[in-house]
Amino acid sequence: MAEDGSWESIRSVGLLSTSALLDRFEVRGERRREIESSRRPEIVEIQHPELGRAFVRDNKPMQEKTLERCLVGMTPREWYENLNRRVFFWVDEKRLRKLLGARAYRERPHLVLEIDTAELLQRHSEKVSLSSINSGATFTMNPAPRGPDTFKRIPDHPDGKPVVELTVDYTVPDLADFTLSVSRWFGAEKLEAV
Repeated sequence: MAEDGSWESIRSVGLLSTSALLDRFEVRGERRREIESSRRPEIVEIQHPELGRAFVRDNKPMQEKTLERCLVGMTPREWYENLNRRVFFWVDEKRLRKLLGARAYRERPHLVLEIDTAELLQRHSEKVSLSSINSGATFTMNPAPRGPDTFKRIPDHPDGKPVVELTVDYTVPDLADFTLSVSRWFGAEKLEAV
């Protein structure tokens, strides 16, 4: 799931994590800390004199107090920075549709990119980690514990544990090479192919 209108950028430079996007747009200092190291209740627009503008998605499903209770071995700041260094992929269409239909996102268009996972793994397996939880959501009463061991490299992911998220460290520069389809959605309804 990507920001509507972002396909041309993704096609030319790849799919970037928040940290990679901030590096590309030369965002530094306090502004960077606000975006990368803490909760973003709303989408944040960043600008660059040559690159134009880009949007950093919110992380509304992360509730501060609940995050503090379920974190093990990390501070909230470390957790946010850990998440922001990753590119995230849903591995289950049901979870994707749930996110597209969530109150925070259902009233605006989004792009959905379907990728060839086998090709992603062939090209980037050394940078891939798996999570058995939705790492960016703590809105339930008793969220799963999370910390340095939440993301496991493929060989270390426990047998029998579900894979909820597939992440790639920092960036997937060649994503367009193995993107099977790009479509525009409004809420949980597919509108058109891009």
